[in-house]
Amino acid sequence: MIRSRAVRYLLCLGLCLVMLGGLAGNHVALAAQESSSGSFSLLPNQEPPPPDEIELSCKYPVLRGESGHIFEFSFEVKYRGAKERLFDLAIETPPRWVVFIMERYGGQGEIAALQMKPLETAPTGLKVMFAPIAGYEPEPGEYVLTITAVSEEVKGTLELKAVVTARYGFTMFTETGRLSTEAKAGEDNHLSILVVNRGTAEVEDMTSSSSNPEGWIITFTPDQIDSLGVGLTQEVDVVITPPSKAVAGDYHPIILRAVGKPELSEKLELRVTVPVSGAYDWVGALIVVVVIAGLGVLFWRLGRR
Repeated sequence: MIRSRAVRYLLCLGLCLVMLGGLAGNHVALAAQESSSGSFSLLPNQEPPPPDEIELSCKYPVLRGESGHIFEFSFEVKYRGAKERLFDLAIETPPRWVVFIMERYGGQGEIAALQMKPLETAPTGLKVMFAPIAGYEPEPGEYVLTITAVSEEVKGTLELKAVVTARYGFTMFTETGRLSTEAKAGEDNHLSILVVNRGTAEVEDMTSSSSNPEGWIITFTPDQIDSLGVGLTQEVDVVITPPSKAVAGDYHPIILRAVGKPELSEKLELRVTVPVSGAYDWVGALIVVVVIAGLGVLFWRLGRR
């Protein structure tokens, strides 16, 4: 009797445990279901899904170039999320700079937005053309471009930097614009040359020199320019003195040079003509008079016969 009663107690205890286990399982399932709908918290051992994110990256985010240079950046876009999204591209640029975003290879037109699927990378990558507006030459310095891809609460930002360096350069030309002139033999002949700073930085320690035929003398006033600011013009008086026995009527090549810092040089090639002397003009005129007079006498004698 005692044994059978003990067996009954054990059976009852087992049934109670089974019932309690079923109730607990139902509560656990319900908790998990409510958690998926956002009303209940997750189970202690269950991690929340990662938030959607977009990443913009560039291997070379800083480029260097002279003033007026067009900077071209290449960048990648990676999206990790649970659903497909449309990302608008917002751009922040310095004043008087323009930006174009397009596909790196074979793209047509400017890109203003990206349609991205989960776990997607822009297939061909993108490129950015970053340049000053036409006619504007920025001062040396750093110019920052910011690109932001935005879709609701998901946002990614990329910062690119253009380092602008000074552009040095100057030009030389005659005041008349002509590359030929005349110079009387044995006399000082003046020619005005203009030197213009076309760069974006000051040119210093400019000196002048020349290559000319043997016996010719060429001087410059001033013969040295300490500094020439951006956009400024310096007039130089060039005195050309051919020797007194220079061949008249021929073209004589002359090269004028200017050298400045840092490591700048410019040259101007001229063709100089030595005009025929006035004495030769009188001789020529006398010959013409003699010939005409001789012809007159000849016709007069033939007429008398």
